[in-house]
Amino acid sequence: MSPYTPRKLVVALAALWPLLHVQAQTADANSPSSAAAAVSSSTPPAATATPATSPTLQAVTVSASALGTSADDMATPVTVLDGEALLTRQAASLGATLDGQPGIHATHFGAGASRPVIRGLEGPRVRILSDGSEVMDASTVSHDHAVTVEPALAQRIEVLRGPSALAYGGDALGGVVNVIDNKIPTAIPERGYEGQIDLRAASGARESQGGFSLTGGAGQVAIHAEGLARNADAYRVGSGWSGGSRVEGSEARSATGSLGLSWIGDRGYLGVAYTRIRSTYGLPGHSHALEECHVHASGTPHFHCDDDHGHDHGDQEGHDHEEHDHADEAVPVVRLRSERWDLRGEYRDPLPGFSRLRLRAGHTDYEHREIEDGEVATTFTNKAYDARLELEHRPLAGLRGVVGLQGSHRDFSAVGEEAYVLPSRTRRAGLFVIEEYRVADWRFEAGVRRDWQRVSIEGDQPDTRHGGTSVSAGATWRLAPAYSLGLALSRTQRLPTAEELYANGPHMASNTYEIGDAGLNRETARNVDLTLRKTAGDTTFSVGAFYNRVDGYIYARTLDVHEGAQLIQYAQHDAAFKGLEGQIRQQLTRNWGLGVFGDLVRGGLRGGSDLPRMPAARLGTRVDAQWGRWRGEAEFYRVFRQNRLADYETPTSGYNILNAGVSYRVTQAGYGYELYLRGTNLTNQLALVHTSFIKDAAPLAGRSVAAGVRVTF
Repeated sequence: MSPYTPRKLVVALAALWPLLHVQAQTADANSPSSAAAAVSSSTPPAATATPATSPTLQAVTVSASALGTSADDMATPVTVLDGEALLTRQAASLGATLDGQPGIHATHFGAGASRPVIRGLEGPRVRILSDGSEVMDASTVSHDHAVTVEPALAQRIEVLRGPSALAYGGDALGGVVNVIDNKIPTAIPERGYEGQIDLRAASGARESQGGFSLTGGAGQVAIHAEGLARNADAYRVGSGWSGGSRVEGSEARSATGSLGLSWIGDRGYLGVAYTRIRSTYGLPGHSHALEECHVHASGTPHFHCDDDHGHDHGDQEGHDHEEHDHADEAVPVVRLRSERWDLRGEYRDPLPGFSRLRLRAGHTDYEHREIEDGEVATTFTNKAYDARLELEHRPLAGLRGVVGLQGSHRDFSAVGEEAYVLPSRTRRAGLFVIEEYRVADWRFEAGVRRDWQRVSIEGDQPDTRHGGTSVSAGATWRLAPAYSLGLALSRTQRLPTAEELYANGPHMASNTYEIGDAGLNRETARNVDLTLRKTAGDTTFSVGAFYNRVDGYIYARTLDVHEGAQLIQYAQHDAAFKGLEGQIRQQLTRNWGLGVFGDLVRGGLRGGSDLPRMPAARLGTRVDAQWGRWRGEAEFYRVFRQNRLADYETPTSGYNILNAGVSYRVTQAGYGYELYLRGTNLTNQLALVHTSFIKDAAPLAGRSVAAGVRVTF
């Protein structure tokens, strides 16, 4: 038994409570700290800071908030990655890039696919946005489907932890990830042009990466072009893995390109961008166990397999299984193609009484082919659009607010051997109102949203219609200079997806046979969120607690297992999620800082078992330093053993992770140069991820050292 327990996380955070009483000193606005608080600012302390100068977290306006609220005014916690922090922590996927931030974990499917997990919620409960517009890929359908967002081309990534349904619908029950990019310019560069070049290489998967970004403009017209290519071999895992030193079939290749054009006036802008993505990655953990089985639907559904119960179904009609030797077969691969159009605009003072009109829209043509033995086994397609229009009114009786409309259309299909869901069409519409009121040291926010959904399925199945209403109220109190206390209460309703309603068939990539339920109804979640922050002074922190009760929670219930393959059925049961998360940083000297961070989430059925694939608790420490143009950071954290298990789950051992990095920045002749070196999992620990469907077949990457350079001009 590990000497580390989740209870020690609570004890450690409580022991740091006296730090909350450290009085904020006068902050130097030009000396932002790299301290992690609710906002993980990437700007380091100024090299000229003196011990008498207290660091201050950089003020950040959160674009994902409907009212453009600053991070320390938000009632719910926010994480922001930008600048140097984003550059050095970037990974090949969005989930891997964000993993490790308080309250944020990731799914893991080898090197090709990873999606954020926020407070134990993932998939369709975490809304991923491209500058406010939903990313309409197929990553919510299955863990093996990649997110079509390139983190290496992002300017900033915002994560709103906790329900954000008012602005983005019930699918944002867990939170929102907003990836800010520069595809569509919003301003003319001062010199007429600006850009950057990035080069990076990493040892663990013999990875190489190169990218560029260039914006030019004159008059009222600006154009932007960007691109990135990445190649990686099978990645190396930590020591002691029974499967060898590398994960077979985890190679990954990707290429992304974007071209944008915008018109920029005195009162706003309007622009359009086209983005094309090509990606190829392996599906480690692929199994043929499901070929030996069929499902008995009578009573409780269960597997009936060739080697099960002494029966041999090889001669039964519809189950003619020839003898295969799969040992020498290549690992299946995914070939992904995504083409997306974005339309963005903003217009100030559009109408009397209104201060801003904001438009976000996107159209996606997505195709995902799973190829086995050189043949296309299954083709997934998703043709979809999302559009939202927001109109912000001027203060009225002390109230400032926004009225918004959102609509989306999704045509999804799966054709081939693993077509476990019939082609479906999902149409959604939403209407929302959010209002803010400020008085003295208080900020209040409240709003309501109504959503409508219609799902049509190919065949004789009747359409299903659902509706949901979400309400939220929050308050932020600046109880002292640099201190704020946030409280948020919400009631959120999430509508079931087409896959949850109608799935019926094998999905070999995730080693599952999935059964939907057309009788599923909407989820209703009631959430309370409490956050205490300190954003200036030698001590900065953000600590919070949350409780989320979900009536009619829809989850993939495992009914049977055969040689690692799972028979899952989407079911509803009341559930509850609760947890703690936080980070505290102390400026020790002019050059050195020390921090502690951690998170803990518990999710289970009310009156029943734990939910599957819940993240394990974490506790870690981080030290950072800066000397002139040099900056360094090292972090060590413990991921605890996860033995709170759902039916048929196996426990996951705890592990330790040590990361360290150093960077150097210099500006010369109008060019900026940033060189960095970062090592991850330096002790080469074997790490299995409990949130993964294939944790035993695809552990986390072992020791790897990445070196890179960024040139800006």
